[in-house]
Amino acid sequence: MSKTMDDSIKRWTAKRKTALVIEIIQGKTTVSEASRSFDLTPSEIEGWVEDAKRGMENSLRANPLDIREQYEKQLRDLQEAYGEAMLELRARKKLQALLDAQDGN
Repeated sequence: MSKTMDDSIKRWTAKRKTALVIEIIQGKTTVSEASRSFDLTPSEIEGWVEDAKRGMENSLRANPLDIREQYEKQLRDLQEAYGEAMLELRARKKLQALLDAQDGN
């Protein structure tokens, strides 16, 4: 077990989980050693390792899923705003045409 990991950790933040998962991936410790050292279940630690693997895979994609979803939402919002702006522009033009027609009479 690495000297950087504190055996008395009470709260497992994402940063601490990441440090432990990295130590496991690097072979500095095993799931069973970490389980005993930190009084965690092996399945809990294995879940963190699996989550980390999925996260790494996604982050290494050409288009990570969460970023794609963010861009799609932003695009939908912009399309909606554009549509509203076009409706307002058409309404203003019609209003102006009606006002011009009234002034001409």
